[in-house]
Amino acid sequence: MSQSDYGFYGGTPPHQPTITSLDAAIKIEKSAKTFRGMVYREITRQGRWGATDDEMQVALDMNPSTQRPRRRELQMKGLVVDAGLKRTTRGKRRAIVWVAYSSLETQMEMCQTNDRR
Repeated sequence: MSQSDYGFYGGTPPHQPTITSLDAAIKIEKSAKTFRGMVYREITRQGRWGATDDEMQVALDMNPSTQRPRRRELQMKGLVVDAGLKRTTRGKRRAIVWVAYSSLETQMEMCQTNDRR
């Protein structure tokens, strides 16, 4: 994402309105693109099965405070979407399953093709 992609957040990666959160956002900005790519590749690797934030954190060995904002950035760009499914996390909570937008499009096309038969 370029500087303009962070317009919602004053030109920096997503952060809370505190000085410590802003400091962390500024420090992560240079590596955010790499982490975002890792998150996106993990979601696309899972295909139509998708992944919860918890599953991505485990698969990538990534801190939740690093992974979740990167997935949110992908969501804001329309690259990943809520699959309309939930799965149980390690903490026994229900979590949104995220899929790449292209995987969702493929799934919808398959459903429409099956409906025509």
